[in-house]
Amino acid sequence: MNQIVLTGMVLSTMPIGEYDRRVVILTKEHGKISAFARGARRPNSPLVGAVNPFAFGEFTMYEGRTSYTIQSARISNYFAELREDITGAYYGFYFLEFADYHTKESNDEREMLRLLYQTLRALINPHIPDRLVRRIFELKALTVNGQAPQVCQCVVCGDAARPAVFSPAKGGLVCSECSRDVIDGMVLDSSTLYSMQYIESSTIEKLYTFNVSEKVQDELEKVMDRLMEVYVGRRFHSLDILETLTQIP
Repeated sequence: MNQIVLTGMVLSTMPIGEYDRRVVILTKEHGKISAFARGARRPNSPLVGAVNPFAFGEFTMYEGRTSYTIQSARISNYFAELREDITGAYYGFYFLEFADYHTKESNDEREMLRLLYQTLRALINPHIPDRLVRRIFELKALTVNGQAPQVCQCVVCGDAARPAVFSPAKGGLVCSECSRDVIDGMVLDSSTLYSMQYIESSTIEKLYTFNVSEKVQDELEKVMDRLMEVYVGRRFHSLDILETLTQIP
């Protein structure tokens, strides 16, 4: 077996047998992998804290023909602040679950890993509302996956001058000349549209550097709820709990 060092974040963990854990890690080098952490459930194991969700760092492991086995870990960020805030934690669990669903083994997932890391940093920043962090993450994640809606010009004819509505079903803006058969058109505030343009075009490191009005936040939520229905079509368990905690309809 080859010994390798992978940089990544723990997405999920589950008990195996009496003392072991199976860990899913999103890595910079190999995409999403599953690995065994032998003895990680023993109280004196050096891996006890290293294989918890949110842990980010370097994992030294043996690579077998069909599996990985973690030998040691050097964690640079545990995101421990999330353990002190149950609502913030479930926002975080939602982001981890979303990333787990959308990433693959042996795929280049560096952008998703960077997005996940910066999003968790934003979650523990008191100056950015968690509601906004969620919607920025969702839209940027769709962008990373190549599913970004067209927010700069008509998705049908390419016109950027005529008035337009936003159609999640059509995949973006539809101008007044092309919108006759649009049944889900949404008239967006210019600030909402600008926010979406910024999110899609911004570097990940500069994503969480702005705030929005309550009106724009409400519009972003309506748009992203529809886009998630169209492009993702799955309910996440952590999101169900989150919405119960925050009493979001």
